[in-house]
Amino acid sequence: MSVDLANAKLKNSTPILGIWDGHDAGAALLVAGTIISAVNEERLTRRKLEVGFPTKSIETVLREGRIAPEQIVQVAASTSDFSKTLTRIIPRLKEDYYLLRRRKKFPGPFTALKKQTKYRLTELGSNSVTRLLSKYALTKELRQCGLRNAKLTLLDHHTCHAATAAFTSPYSRGLVLTLDGIGDSASGGIWRYQNDRLEPLERFSGSDSLGIFFEHVTNILNYRELEDEGKVMALANYSLPVSDEENPCLDWFIVEGTKLRAKISTHEMYRRLARMNWSMPREQFAYIAQRVLEIRIVELAQNALRAFGETTLLYAGGVASNVKVNLLLREKSGAKEFYVFPHMGDGGLAVGAALLLNQQSTGDSRSPIGSLQISCRFSNDDVTAALPRHAELTAGASGLDRQSIVDRAANEIASGEVIMWCQGGMEYGPRALGGRSILALPGSLEIKDALNLRMKRRVWYQPFCPSMLENDARNLLVDYDGRREPYMTSAYRVKTERRLALQGVTSVDGTCRPQILPEDDPSIYADLLRELRKRTGLGVVLNTSFNLHGEPLICSPEDALRTFSKTDIPSLYVGDLVVVKNKHGQ
Repeated sequence: MSVDLANAKLKNSTPILGIWDGHDAGAALLVAGTIISAVNEERLTRRKLEVGFPTKSIETVLREGRIAPEQIVQVAASTSDFSKTLTRIIPRLKEDYYLLRRRKKFPGPFTALKKQTKYRLTELGSNSVTRLLSKYALTKELRQCGLRNAKLTLLDHHTCHAATAAFTSPYSRGLVLTLDGIGDSASGGIWRYQNDRLEPLERFSGSDSLGIFFEHVTNILNYRELEDEGKVMALANYSLPVSDEENPCLDWFIVEGTKLRAKISTHEMYRRLARMNWSMPREQFAYIAQRVLEIRIVELAQNALRAFGETTLLYAGGVASNVKVNLLLREKSGAKEFYVFPHMGDGGLAVGAALLLNQQSTGDSRSPIGSLQISCRFSNDDVTAALPRHAELTAGASGLDRQSIVDRAANEIASGEVIMWCQGGMEYGPRALGGRSILALPGSLEIKDALNLRMKRRVWYQPFCPSMLENDARNLLVDYDGRREPYMTSAYRVKTERRLALQGVTSVDGTCRPQILPEDDPSIYADLLRELRKRTGLGVVLNTSFNLHGEPLICSPEDALRTFSKTDIPSLYVGDLVVVKNKHGQ
């Protein structure tokens, strides 16, 4: 997002800093309702889904906003329940859980008991004591970052999620749904958004959490909870279908009107799921869990839209990352318009807190987003300064203008090569959207397998995703109706006769998760798609995140060069340079 910081409205407005210090910590800077910069700590510390206080993120967004720490007087943060407050007072607790969850340390004799205790503690809500202790711990951290004039406001976890979905959407009215694991003792809620206000309608208890249910499934399958839920969704596609009548988990949750209820406790769910997984193929186990989300969330959305008389559905929270559920919400919920906040999980809470505080302070809620490449831009000098530190790399070409970069990259991709692409700002959120991407032809299974097994080093059944231009989307996708889909937040069905052309980016069930760009999109990335259309007939590319498996998306030119050197991909397009391995020559 390009912002004119000299604009009088921005210059004379009080900036708001939003922070989040939990899972996928980060910071966001808001000025006059405009998101100036937002970044997550993982990109800067290089620890995926960082849980520490977002010191580096705060430094980055203030630097990019050209604001000194002492100029910040308004800071917004979310979540002050017992469990979150405890980890603020004793940070080692969340660090220990982080290392265990990411398989960086082995479980101890009390790990199972600690896990059970953790889930029970998260159901304890916020009160005056936890708010006081959270505010004390956070203010202390802010002072250490130089924010000595900052006044901290603590906000509700799910209302911040709701603010991201409502206030950044292209709509001025709608029904807001949030679903995640748990925060401030809730697992989700429903709001009506109109007249710049969020009106709470329903709140779902933490003991009724679809998010925790799916988190349990992820953990039992020996994946990393809060990180690998997408693998469960992908694995489910490889199961023989199980009828809903025979799904043993489906009646664990009931939807009564606009209320969501769990019949058994989260601890009992874990016990039953573990026994179930022992007795069935893991693909089938993933399938029945995925169906629980698909059926109950669609049912809940249908009921809520009818009950509250709305036709626009706005959605956020960690569960909103499930693109197969989102496909069904788009098709079956009854919503005429559907929007998912692109950084839907807890990593987006810093933006949500800043937006909500701005709305409470000014009465203005609107902050529509465009490009998500809103942080960590670099200059060509930054690239040339980093290159000498990598003796194994050399500049195959330098000083290229925009058209030369696009032509050269399009030629490489069209000839069957894979390239690395680092241009402009870094994406905010979990998806690579053409700023920090690895790119290839979308129709090659050979390239797909090479990327999965040799370059990305990830499970073979997890599909890659396409970026495409709008006219190509109309020709390739069954159900594309022209709506904006620039953020890869929903699955779409690929036309049967076009699946061969997209076999590298199509799941076994015939769906893909596309980024769809307007035909007149002005970005260099859209230029590349247009050039590819001239060469291949399709303005489509396989687009996967620029990182190795288990690492965060790359941020800086130094990250790009270091990651590039660890692969056998031949070319890196970074700034106005094309970098190659020395063995490839000039």
